[in-house]
Amino acid sequence: MAFLIRLIIIALIIYLFYRLLKFIFDPKRKLDAALESGTYYFHDDVGNVRKNFFIAMRGVLFEGEKYLGTTKEAFDVVSIFIWTETPDKLIGFSKEDFHFLEKEIRMNYPDADISWKSPIEQLMKKEEEA
Repeated sequence: MAFLIRLIIIALIIYLFYRLLKFIFDPKRKLDAALESGTYYFHDDVGNVRKNFFIAMRGVLFEGEKYLGTTKEAFDVVSIFIWTETPDKLIGFSKEDFHFLEKEIRMNYPDADISWKSPIEQLMKKEEEA
Protein backbone atom coordinates (compact mmCIF):
# COMPACT_ATOMS: atom_id res chain seq x y z
CA MET A 1 0.00 0.00 0.00
CA ALA A 2 2.81 2.43 0.87
CA PHE A 3 4.48 1.65 -2.47
CA LEU A 4 1.30 2.58 -4.35
CA ILE A 5 1.02 5.89 -2.49
CA ARG A 6 4.65 6.70 -3.27
CA LEU A 7 4.09 5.84 -6.92
CA ILE A 8 1.03 8.11 -7.07
CA ILE A 9 2.97 10.96 -5.42
CA ILE A 10 5.88 10.57 -7.87
CA ALA A 11 3.46 10.52 -10.81
CA LEU A 12 1.75 13.65 -9.47
CA ILE A 13 5.10 15.45 -9.09
CA ILE A 14 6.10 14.51 -12.65
CA TYR A 15 2.73 15.70 -13.96
CA LEU A 16 2.96 19.03 -12.11
CA PHE A 17 6.52 19.55 -13.40
CA TYR A 18 5.29 18.84 -16.95
CA ARG A 19 2.43 21.34 -16.58
CA LEU A 20 4.83 23.98 -15.22
CA LEU A 21 7.17 23.59 -18.18
CA LYS A 22 4.25 23.68 -20.59
CA PHE A 23 3.04 26.91 -18.97
CA ILE A 24 6.47 28.55 -19.06
CA PHE A 25 7.04 27.81 -22.76
CA ASP A 26 3.47 28.52 -23.92
CA PRO A 27 3.58 30.97 -26.88
CA LYS A 28 0.21 32.50 -25.97
CA ARG A 29 1.57 33.40 -22.54
CA LYS A 30 4.61 34.99 -24.19
CA LEU A 31 2.27 36.95 -26.47
CA ASP A 32 0.26 38.20 -23.48
CA ALA A 33 3.46 39.15 -21.67
CA ALA A 34 4.69 41.08 -24.72
CA LEU A 35 1.37 42.95 -24.92
CA GLU A 36 1.56 43.96 -21.28
CA SER A 37 5.20 45.05 -21.47
CA GLY A 38 4.84 46.78 -24.84
CA THR A 39 7.53 44.71 -26.55
CA TYR A 40 7.57 43.02 -29.95
CA TYR A 41 6.54 39.36 -30.32
CA PHE A 42 5.52 37.39 -33.41
CA HIS A 43 3.40 34.29 -32.77
CA ASP A 44 2.73 32.08 -35.79
CA ASP A 45 2.36 28.44 -36.72
CA VAL A 46 4.08 28.61 -40.11
CA GLY A 47 3.19 25.00 -40.88
CA ASN A 48 -0.55 25.57 -40.49
CA VAL A 49 -2.11 27.97 -43.00
CA ARG A 50 -5.50 27.81 -41.30
CA LYS A 51 -4.23 29.38 -38.08
CA ASN A 52 -3.96 33.15 -37.95
CA PHE A 53 -0.78 34.75 -36.70
CA PHE A 54 -0.51 37.37 -33.99
CA ILE A 55 1.95 40.22 -33.56
CA ALA A 56 2.34 42.22 -30.37
CA MET A 57 4.02 45.58 -30.82
CA ARG A 58 4.02 48.48 -28.37
CA GLY A 59 0.94 47.19 -26.55
CA VAL A 60 -1.15 46.65 -29.70
CA LEU A 61 -2.22 43.20 -30.88
CA PHE A 62 -2.31 42.69 -34.65
CA GLU A 63 -3.93 39.63 -36.18
CA GLY A 64 -3.13 38.32 -39.63
CA GLU A 65 -5.19 35.94 -41.71
CA LYS A 66 -3.33 33.83 -44.26
CA TYR A 67 -4.74 32.67 -47.60
CA LEU A 68 -3.31 29.76 -49.56
CA GLY A 69 -2.81 29.97 -53.31
CA THR A 70 -0.45 29.01 -56.07
CA THR A 71 2.87 30.60 -56.85
CA LYS A 72 5.07 29.84 -59.86
CA GLU A 73 6.58 26.85 -58.10
CA ALA A 74 4.14 25.50 -55.49
CA PHE A 75 1.21 26.12 -53.19
CA ASP A 76 2.05 28.81 -50.67
CA VAL A 77 0.57 31.70 -48.71
CA VAL A 78 -0.19 34.31 -51.38
CA SER A 79 -2.31 36.80 -49.46
CA ILE A 80 -2.32 38.12 -45.90
CA PHE A 81 -4.92 40.41 -44.37
CA ILE A 82 -3.90 42.20 -41.14
CA TRP A 83 -6.01 44.14 -38.66
CA THR A 84 -6.21 45.18 -35.03
CA GLU A 85 -9.24 45.05 -32.77
CA THR A 86 -8.05 48.19 -30.95
CA PRO A 87 -7.33 50.90 -33.55
CA ASP A 88 -7.54 53.54 -30.82
CA LYS A 89 -4.20 52.26 -29.45
CA LEU A 90 -2.41 53.06 -32.73
CA ILE A 91 -1.55 56.56 -31.52
CA GLY A 92 2.15 57.12 -32.14
CA PHE A 93 2.55 54.47 -34.83
CA SER A 94 4.17 55.62 -38.05
CA LYS A 95 4.52 54.22 -41.56
CA GLU A 96 7.97 52.94 -40.63
CA ASP A 97 6.41 50.78 -37.92
CA PHE A 98 4.07 49.16 -40.42
CA HIS A 99 6.90 48.71 -42.91
CA PHE A 100 8.82 46.95 -40.14
CA LEU A 101 5.85 44.63 -39.58
CA GLU A 102 5.59 43.92 -43.30
CA LYS A 103 9.31 43.11 -43.42
CA GLU A 104 8.95 40.69 -40.51
CA ILE A 105 5.96 38.99 -42.14
CA ARG A 106 7.79 38.69 -45.47
CA MET A 107 10.56 36.77 -43.72
CA ASN A 108 8.12 33.86 -43.37
CA TYR A 109 5.88 34.56 -46.38
CA PRO A 110 7.98 36.17 -49.15
CA ASP A 111 5.37 35.68 -51.91
CA ALA A 112 2.41 37.05 -49.97
CA ASP A 113 0.53 40.22 -50.84
CA ILE A 114 -0.07 42.08 -47.55
CA SER A 115 -3.29 44.06 -47.07
CA TRP A 116 -4.20 46.17 -44.07
CA LYS A 117 -7.62 46.95 -42.63
CA SER A 118 -8.68 50.57 -42.16
CA PRO A 119 -7.36 52.93 -40.65
CA ILE A 120 -3.90 51.46 -41.33
CA GLU A 121 -4.86 50.93 -44.97
CA GLN A 122 -5.61 54.65 -45.37
CA LEU A 123 -2.21 55.59 -43.92
CA MET A 124 -0.39 53.20 -46.25
CA LYS A 125 -2.33 54.40 -49.31
CA LYS A 126 -1.37 58.02 -48.59
CA GLU A 127 2.23 56.93 -48.99
CA GLU A 128 1.54 55.34 -52.39
CA GLU A 129 -0.20 58.47 -53.65
CA ALA A 130 2.64 60.77 -52.61
